[in-house]
Amino acid sequence: MKLYNSVSRIVLEHNASFFIIDEPWDILINRDNLEGYLLTKTEKAKPLTAKEASKWFDKGVILPPISRQEVWAAGVTYLKSRDARMEESHNSGAASLYDRVYDAERPELFFKAVASRVSGHLQQVYIRKDSAWNVPEPELTLFINSNGNIQGYTCGNDMSSRSIEGENALYLPQAKIYEKSAGLGPCLYVTSTPIKPDTIINMVIRRDNAEVYNDSTTVSRIKRSFTELAGYLYRECDFPHGSYLMTGTCLVPSPDFTLKENDVVEITIDSIGTLINTIGINPKHK
Repeated sequence: MKLYNSVSRIVLEHNASFFIIDEPWDILINRDNLEGYLLTKTEKAKPLTAKEASKWFDKGVILPPISRQEVWAAGVTYLKSRDARMEESHNSGAASLYDRVYDAERPELFFKAVASRVSGHLQQVYIRKDSAWNVPEPELTLFINSNGNIQGYTCGNDMSSRSIEGENALYLPQAKIYEKSAGLGPCLYVTSTPIKPDTIINMVIRRDNAEVYNDSTTVSRIKRSFTELAGYLYRECDFPHGSYLMTGTCLVPSPDFTLKENDVVEITIDSIGTLINTIGINPKHK
């Protein structure tokens, strides 16, 4: 089942039917057995007709599936990500850092965004004007409740300024954390069953309506388990409203590619759907 967040209402999609959920987002999602709870809500929730649901989606009012949750990210969890990080940091002499963390017991985890810096489906994400090399990073993203238990998944876009991180590994926060540097959506996919290893993650980038990048991989290529990543995040941090954890970059455009304003990024993950973001630049830099 899928939960959609919006300005006016929360909509639950289940078995091709849509229901209005009248409950605050933070209270609704932050529980164990979220799937079971939502199933009980369908028995009493107001249904939407197909026509009403279509109008609601056509209005483009979908918000990112987040309220007071923090967004964190894991790095170098896929071999392709390790190789890309080593390549971008070769001149700085930090390539061995990424090689070592890929094989280390402790994963790389870093803070990514507060909700106000997160963009949703059909919204803009930004590239930094002071970065010469910018890429989107498609990531299966976990929703973890306050008890540290994974309750759902969404599509994540971990925007990255590779030239900044490549210059010096200590610049990672500046390469990763800025206005509209993260995308989540289009929904929160809720299931009590762990997502399948053969789940496909696909990313398409379009420029002037022409496809300039298209590649796919599967979740099975990740080195670490999701419960392992969640366990490390919750070791010494409390998240009273739960959290989102991007699980790592699995697709990386070639080194000669960088995003431009008005590019369109489409990230599709089986069972979840497609997150579409347009690339923009912070208006204060125009």
